[in-house]
Amino acid sequence: MHVMKSFPSAFVGALALFAIFAGAATAADIQLGVTKTPMVAPVCPPGVAQNQCNIVVPQMTVYNTTSDGVSNPMMIHKPGEIVSVKVGISTISTSPKILRTDISYLNKTYGGPAEAELAVLKRVGKRTKLRWAVVAESPAYQLQPYRSQVVQFPLATPLPVVPGEMVALTVPTWAPILSYDLTASKFAYRQSRMTNCTKAGASTVIQAQLTIGQQARYGCNYQGTRVQYSAEEITTPVPTAVNK
Repeated sequence: MHVMKSFPSAFVGALALFAIFAGAATAADIQLGVTKTPMVAPVCPPGVAQNQCNIVVPQMTVYNTTSDGVSNPMMIHKPGEIVSVKVGISTISTSPKILRTDISYLNKTYGGPAEAELAVLKRVGKRTKLRWAVVAESPAYQLQPYRSQVVQFPLATPLPVVPGEMVALTVPTWAPILSYDLTASKFAYRQSRMTNCTKAGASTVIQAQLTIGQQARYGCNYQGTRVQYSAEEITTPVPTAVNK
């Protein structure tokens, strides 16, 4: 004869809650690049003339190397999928006349309206070589309609990522997304080029990584500057262990 054991209802309820929370803990929502300093729509530093304001990324792929003293804030540490990207976009100018002139010049110089896309990079060779290859990328997002905003774009197709990869931002044309004159020891970013690093916007040659498999060396490092972007990763859930 088998005797059925009874359990207090409170204990049974506790077991059910444990199962729910254990399952929920197998995946996580990670905000890559989010640190204690909030993201903003960039503005020119005080006292800097409009024509000397280096807030534009021109035809480059970029990633932050330090934010608020956090090293490699865009590095992947757990497998998962990137599901959205957030970008802070400068208003450029509050003067309608200057704004029209600046946008016309930038569109003509860099091949079209402001846009950006997410890129997942994989290291190639030794760490000291600073070489990365594109392993995944999102469609391009038009930035111009969202000037003066920090805007979040959901990815229609999530991008798979694994530990060691870097989540970067590719700018096929131009994008007003740089904040600078920040604390040099706490903020820095790199661009996908090795030469002509004197000024962030000095090159007019397309050096953005636009295709899967394309490689580039990131030799141009800019301290005291932050690319205003972040990304949301949903980590891969871990199956519950089953006792046999």
